[in-house]
Amino acid sequence: MKGDAGGTSIFTVYEAASQEGWVFLMYRAIDSFPRWRSYFYFITLIFFLAWLVKNVFIAVIIETFAEIRVQFQQMWGSRSSTTSTATTQMFHEDAAGGWQLVAVDVNKPQGRAPACLQKMMRSSVFHMFILSMVAVDVIVAASNYYKGENFKRQYDEFYLAEVAFTVLFDLEALLKIWCLGFTGYISSSLHKFELLLVIGTTLHIYPDLYHSQFTYFQVLRVVRLIKISPALEDFVYKIFGPGKKLGSLVVFTASLLIVMSAISLQMFCFVEELDRFTTFPRAFMSMFQILTQEGWVDVMDQTLNAVGHMWAPVVAIYFILYHLFATLILLSLFVAVILDNLELDEDLKKLKQLKQSEANADTKEKLPLRLRIFEKFPNRPQMVKISKLPSDFTVPKIRESFMKQFIDRQQQDTSCLLRRLPSASSSSCDHSKRSAIEENKYIDQKLRKSVFSIRARNLLEKETAINKILRACTRQRMLSGSFEGQPAKERSILSVQHHIRQERRSLRHGSNSQRISRGKSLETLTQDHSNTVRYRNAQREDSEIKMIQEKKEQAEMKRKVQEEELRENHPYFDKPLFIVGREHRFRNFCRVVVRARFNASKTDPVTGAVKNTKYHQLYDLLGLVTYLDWVMIIVTICSCISMMFESPFRRVMHAPTLQIAEYVFVIFMSIELNLKIMADGLFFTPTAVIRDFGGVMDIFIYLVSLIFLCWMPQNVPAKSGAQLLMVLRCLRPLRIFKLVPQMRKVVRELFSGFKEIFLVSILLLTLMLVFASFGVQLFAGKLAKCNDPHIISREDCHGIFRINVSVSKNLNLKLRPGEKKPGFWVPRVWANPRNFNFDNVGNAMLALFEVLSLKGWVEVRDVIIHRVGPIHGIYIHVFVFLGCMIGLTLFVGVVIANFNENKGTALLTVDQRRWEDLKSRLKIAQPLHLPPRPDNDGFRAKMYDITQHPFFKRTIAVLVLAQSVLLSVKWDAADPVTVPLATMSVVFTFIFVLEVTMKIIAMSPSGFWQSRRNRYDLLVTSLGVIWVILHFALLNAYTYMMGACVIVFRFFSICGKHVTLKMLLLTVVVSMYKSFFIIVGMFLLLLCYAFAGVVLFGTVKYGENINRHANFSSAGKAITVLFRIVTGEDWNKIMHDCMVQPPFCTPDNSTYWKTDCGNYAGALMYFCSFYVIIAYIMLNLLVAIIVENFSLFYSTEEDQLLSYNDLRHFQIIWNMVDDKREGVIPTFRVKFLLRLLRGRLEVDLDKDKLLFKHMCYEMERLHNGGDVTFHDVLSMLSYRSVDIRKSLQLEELLAREQLEYTIEEEVAKQTIRMWLKKCLKRIRAKQQQSCSIIHSLRESQQQELSRFLNPPSIETTQPSEDMNAINQDNSAQPETSSQQQLLSPTLSDRGGYRQDSADAGKPQRKFGQWRLPSAPKPISHSVSSVNLRFGGRSTMKSVVCKMNPMSDAASCGSEVKKWWTRQLTVESDESGEDLLDI
Repeated sequence: MKGDAGGTSIFTVYEAASQEGWVFLMYRAIDSFPRWRSYFYFITLIFFLAWLVKNVFIAVIIETFAEIRVQFQQMWGSRSSTTSTATTQMFHEDAAGGWQLVAVDVNKPQGRAPACLQKMMRSSVFHMFILSMVAVDVIVAASNYYKGENFKRQYDEFYLAEVAFTVLFDLEALLKIWCLGFTGYISSSLHKFELLLVIGTTLHIYPDLYHSQFTYFQVLRVVRLIKISPALEDFVYKIFGPGKKLGSLVVFTASLLIVMSAISLQMFCFVEELDRFTTFPRAFMSMFQILTQEGWVDVMDQTLNAVGHMWAPVVAIYFILYHLFATLILLSLFVAVILDNLELDEDLKKLKQLKQSEANADTKEKLPLRLRIFEKFPNRPQMVKISKLPSDFTVPKIRESFMKQFIDRQQQDTSCLLRRLPSASSSSCDHSKRSAIEENKYIDQKLRKSVFSIRARNLLEKETAINKILRACTRQRMLSGSFEGQPAKERSILSVQHHIRQERRSLRHGSNSQRISRGKSLETLTQDHSNTVRYRNAQREDSEIKMIQEKKEQAEMKRKVQEEELRENHPYFDKPLFIVGREHRFRNFCRVVVRARFNASKTDPVTGAVKNTKYHQLYDLLGLVTYLDWVMIIVTICSCISMMFESPFRRVMHAPTLQIAEYVFVIFMSIELNLKIMADGLFFTPTAVIRDFGGVMDIFIYLVSLIFLCWMPQNVPAKSGAQLLMVLRCLRPLRIFKLVPQMRKVVRELFSGFKEIFLVSILLLTLMLVFASFGVQLFAGKLAKCNDPHIISREDCHGIFRINVSVSKNLNLKLRPGEKKPGFWVPRVWANPRNFNFDNVGNAMLALFEVLSLKGWVEVRDVIIHRVGPIHGIYIHVFVFLGCMIGLTLFVGVVIANFNENKGTALLTVDQRRWEDLKSRLKIAQPLHLPPRPDNDGFRAKMYDITQHPFFKRTIAVLVLAQSVLLSVKWDAADPVTVPLATMSVVFTFIFVLEVTMKIIAMSPSGFWQSRRNRYDLLVTSLGVIWVILHFALLNAYTYMMGACVIVFRFFSICGKHVTLKMLLLTVVVSMYKSFFIIVGMFLLLLCYAFAGVVLFGTVKYGENINRHANFSSAGKAITVLFRIVTGEDWNKIMHDCMVQPPFCTPDNSTYWKTDCGNYAGALMYFCSFYVIIAYIMLNLLVAIIVENFSLFYSTEEDQLLSYNDLRHFQIIWNMVDDKREGVIPTFRVKFLLRLLRGRLEVDLDKDKLLFKHMCYEMERLHNGGDVTFHDVLSMLSYRSVDIRKSLQLEELLAREQLEYTIEEEVAKQTIRMWLKKCLKRIRAKQQQSCSIIHSLRESQQQELSRFLNPPSIETTQPSEDMNAINQDNSAQPETSSQQQLLSPTLSDRGGYRQDSADAGKPQRKFGQWRLPSAPKPISHSVSSVNLRFGGRSTMKSVVCKMNPMSDAASCGSEVKKWWTRQLTVESDESGEDLLDI
């Protein structure tokens, strides 16, 4: 193994990561090191480098290409439909009597044919006849095969059939030209292709040109069959229709190959003993071989050995750079182009979202067919007879459901009457009434309509009352944000989005006439009109969305009603096995057992919110499935572990210990199925066991296991029913897919996009059929050769010859004089190559399928060139290029597109996708685990500044890299260089100990422990200290190995110190987390195929690739072989080794474990199905996940809704508010957090006080005044920072708009309520003050009464000194106008109290001036009016509190009533400046 030096090791790792030749390196390592170490190293290397990191390149190219696609939109052109601009569409009646839209070319010239022929030519019958003839021609061509050398091939039945078909299609072309005219005929691209085929096939039937290169035209007729399926035709047009991008990429690839071939020719043509670059065709084939990765290591190794050690590093870098660009960038570009072709327009995405919602609503309305079968039977409701009534008259039978409902209601009413607590009785009675209403469908609909109408009227009244003022306020605020186009301060995104929403609501609900009458310019009016139209369209979309939601609700209601009707009218409905009653005790017991699951979620008794426990992730895992399913998962895993110990030499039939697990599995599964069937039913119940494919698979696995356990055959012949039963028993691990919900989701992701995968498979099969038919006609019988290399002709290939045996290529045996090399005699045989031939279409398609996987195509190329001719090498190169560059990348693109469609991201617009990425990125974001800087300027503060300085961090990163460089030389205990290297590593370790110590001092131990990165650094540093101690104590090979591991662990810490590296690391980590169940699914499939491989090929003899390392003798070795096949490493050679048949093996008809023969049909289905499912589908799901997660972290600042700087700033502010670092803060602290935000998330209280109130109230409403988490506040800010109309999907948009409207309404009510309370508080304060003043004047009142009794009446004025001082101070203040009408005074307005209009005209009296009445009145009816002027306030009537204690509240209520009456009559043109506090 090349692991002695650092450069050679990197070179070897890159070779292994390319999945070419890695398995042979692993086998060499197994022979030299422990087996587990080799397996662990190479499997993890393939998983991380070849599957994860390599696919990150595809994600990078896809995202970059998408950005360039947007920038060069005009150059590429927009995505067009299948109908050209020169055509029009009209309705046409089809054969079934329906109508469909067909494209009709109105500008197409007509031919001179009669009308009857033209009508016949356009008919669907003629079209189907031609396509059927094409299909027959393809079948005839595929039936051709090699008949031997002596057979005359020119005039056989296949040639005559070809002549007949050629004449038929020539007549078809002439008929179309006659009917359409030549100009009209060639105007269609399809007719041009047909004309080309007609000319080529006509030349092909000429005897001298038959079975020549013109055969291409014959086999290309199969392409016309694409017209049979409209879905296939549309899919093909989607991929290949916009040919600019794909064609340009093909031209670029060809140009790159030509340029690199010319450069390589000039570089290596002079090298001796190297024939790969002697001519340009050889150089082109070598560079194309590197592009396909098949055997590229051999090309590089031969070149390196030829150029010598001096130039070997330069040549290696040259080939690696070319391979890196060709395989990681160029192939990824093909995937990006195909994904871009499959992309839809933005408008079409929104339309499909609506259509998909409607389709989901329609599907929910219908019951499954297994339940609708009860509708075919007559209704037989279950009746009961009432016996507790007088027998004077006959009582008819009554439905049991009606009586049960009546009894339930009566019991509920009785319980309501028996309860004496008012709250309890009212709530329970209301609950019974509500349940009765819900059972009646029609009453429920009427109530909904009535509630909706009442709510609509209330909303209309509220909107008409405040909409105009809100619009005026919004317009004023927007104008106040800037002055003459020069803003004083950049507005935050929160403010911008808030004003956009306010303006949108004002435009939606306002009137156009009032806006036009403002005297605006024509451009402004046009802009307002366009905005209004746009918002009206948005309102229309809202109504459509609401209709879809109502349709969904109605569909669910209809479905429930149908189930209830079936349950009522059919006594056997919802009865398990038609025996157990619906409410039987045994069934209820089974339901409890089946549905019992772990639930540790604790709810707050006050708010009802779910509390986050310490081990909530573990609790969520335990509550993932029910207890019964957990038991079956454990039993299934134990059974699979037991099957791992089975082999052809230790069979379950003859091993009692293995039979125990078999009995346990069958018994437990019997109990499980019986419980589920008794609880949910078998088939004809709503929640039946067999209601989907998973239930069918469970029953199938159970029956197979039960039959095998009962049978337990002692002798199992090969290719028998017993062996098939053992193979079917290997499907047992698939039970995990049914038991775990996430695994079922993986299966849905695999099979939901089956249609597109099926279309791609048809395209690839069509491509293979074209080239297979061509290969049969050109290469049939020409690839055979004598196994004796000295014999050329077939006539001389007879007898025997001696073949030498070579143990190794590099082993030179020293022979004595006259001694021969070891060998043996073999007979001469004239035969085809061992692994492939083109004698018939079946063998040819198998060979091309192997070539399509890019395995073994170099051997096919060399054999064709050597035995047929160099010119025929073009055949295999064209097929590999089409299959590799387009076919395989098409598989990748379709799987990614289907994955996005299943995830719901395929139909998302650009803004919606950015919003989804933002939500996913915010879920990953966490509070900064960084304690604040110490307050003082002491030692800790200085340490904090040093450790947080960028120079300190960069220095540590450089030191980590420097320590990693020490591993470039192998640490060997016997090498004297190892000691200085280890000593330097010890010095670095002490430096890192000093770094950790400084951070602990600066942050305190508790603050240091908060960060995960700090914990990892502490762990690695502790391991380093332990290594230092062991190193100086032991000083052996194990300590050196431990030191190397510590350095490797520390190297990973550098990934979090750079933004780009952190982004890529997050992409890989998140992809691993999200693809966990996909990886588990791959392993389960791998396990099933491994068990089946042990049964089918466990005793196959060793061959070219089946050897002591790679075989199926046990399940463990079978898993390693299948993992090798997943990487594509010589999988086809292993398949051919498992196809070995007599006379090359020893058959045995009694038992399969006594023969060493293979199974041809079994190997063909086994290996091909495994390779397609795993390599073409499952691995591409990993690519899709990586592409999805890469888009979360890879986005420019322009594309991000919230940038990294915004998130970082929020994290810093959160740390300032969350001083305890608990991750939660009280709700009242949110307002402090919002005030501290700056930049794009800033909320200006002078301009956006209303937005501030909305945000605070949203937190209070959603969390009921409890604690809020980091993600709660961040989610609220994210919603407020985006345009929800563009970014949110339909249902989420409606819910968000409803929430925001409710928040605005509640905030407005709350503000008005607070203002009213303050007004009442002012009134009461004044009245209390007046009462205190009057109380102080009671003493003087006695004098007034005495004077009142004496005639004549006099007027006295006795102002006190204090009141005169107050009067003098207030006289300087300006009086407020009593006629000023304001809607709602702000909280900051301290002088805005209004005078009642009735008191405005009354004269004001100074304090102490009392005018006595002219006539005496009784004391009990006397009321003293005191006119006060206090603090510039308006006058008001004060009443003596003790004489009339209710006057205070009455006067306050009258004042509020009068104020509210004035507000209802306020004009719409009033200014809204006073609403800033609402």
